[in-house]
Amino acid sequence: MADDVWLVVGLGNPGPTYARTRHNVGHMVVDELVSRMGGTLKAAKQVQADVVEGRLGGMPGTRAVVARPRSYMNESGGPVSGLLKFFKVEPTKLVVIHDELDIDFGVLRAKFGGGDNGHNGLRSLRGSLGTGDFYRVRAGIGRPPGRQDVADFVLSNYSAAEKKDLPFQVMDAADAVESLMTDGLEKTQQKFNS
Repeated sequence: MADDVWLVVGLGNPGPTYARTRHNVGHMVVDELVSRMGGTLKAAKQVQADVVEGRLGGMPGTRAVVARPRSYMNESGGPVSGLLKFFKVEPTKLVVIHDELDIDFGVLRAKFGGGDNGHNGLRSLRGSLGTGDFYRVRAGIGRPPGRQDVADFVLSNYSAAEKKDLPFQVMDAADAVESLMTDGLEKTQQKFNS
């Protein structure tokens, strides 16, 4: 594929058990992007992911491959590495959407590069790609209340109040992905890094 193609990956865990959990906000954003593309995710077994190709960011749009790995979060690196190779996309044209504990629920941050900050999905990506130099759209989920275990918290469903605002966070995150591709990092950060 040409240099103008982006790979957009939403991190999460497969299956209905995890579908609406905080850890799966990346998958939710992918669903929104797929809807905007007017496409349908299809299994790409050679890369252990569900993918759709199309255009994002308005007319005429930017070419993108949008994907959800079929692996668990902590094993995302293999499928994402496979997607980059299969579609001939450089990591600098990769956007990863993931949950972020250190950001309050409803808040987004876009950035390029950085560490994994204890996030197992990002750790797996860095290990498989050999770099952390890719774009991230970080959807805040906040810290667990009281003494709740972090693993239990990220794998739990959103609260009733959060569920009301979740569609707005998902739409904003999808907007941020499109903005990264069309307007670049600086403008995206000015608009979305609240």
